[in-house]
Amino acid sequence: MKRIWVVNPNTTETMTAGIAHCAQAVAGPGTVVVGVTSPFGPPSIESHYDEAMSVPGLLDVVARGEQEGVDGYVIACFGDPGLDAAREVARGPVVGIAEAAMHTASHLGRGFSVVTTLGRTIGRAAELSERYGMDRFCRGIHACEIPVLDLETDPMARKIVTEACRDAVESDGSDAVVLGCAGMAEMCAQIADDIGVPVVDGVTAATLTVQSLVTMGLGTGKRGEYAPPPPKRYRER
Repeated sequence: MKRIWVVNPNTTETMTAGIAHCAQAVAGPGTVVVGVTSPFGPPSIESHYDEAMSVPGLLDVVARGEQEGVDGYVIACFGDPGLDAAREVARGPVVGIAEAAMHTASHLGRGFSVVTTLGRTIGRAAELSERYGMDRFCRGIHACEIPVLDLETDPMARKIVTEACRDAVESDGSDAVVLGCAGMAEMCAQIADDIGVPVVDGVTAATLTVQSLVTMGLGTGKRGEYAPPPPKRYRER
């Protein structure tokens, strides 16, 4: 039995539940997917500061998963916070949802658009597109200006995100859309139906990527940069 933890690096339990539901829906036989909420950190991640403050909680979860024999991890935040550090700690594969979503969308046409939450997160998404070698596919990054937590509570949220996706496809001439927030995961199928192009949710894309890597017996290479960090005594606050 393969075990995958889908880690929500923020502390909002209701968001974890939605993320876990989407991840569990695509898991294959013999794979157990569990959604795990960070034990401490911000309630949502919408800035560089939020990302930095989310990483200790994320790493705490991964360290606990290693003690419990978890096979692989999904980082369920579109900024992919703490990805490199988590890869140092984990024996099995660790995949971020932005990383998985962009790579998946690159298989679906000549180019894709990213639709994210707040405009202040566009720069981070652009950095990740460059890091992952996706600039030749990423035709534009657009914000719908909905705060992350409002995706759960604003009755107009899905309509606003849908229209942002439709506008992005038309303005960019894209063949697909990447949803730029884990909190949008449950909207994915309906948005795709409404706008008539493939829409990629990073939570499901990353879950299936980790499942495939675990099935193949593959984990992060430990020869160099991603070797376990040297043991040190850290001063606590």
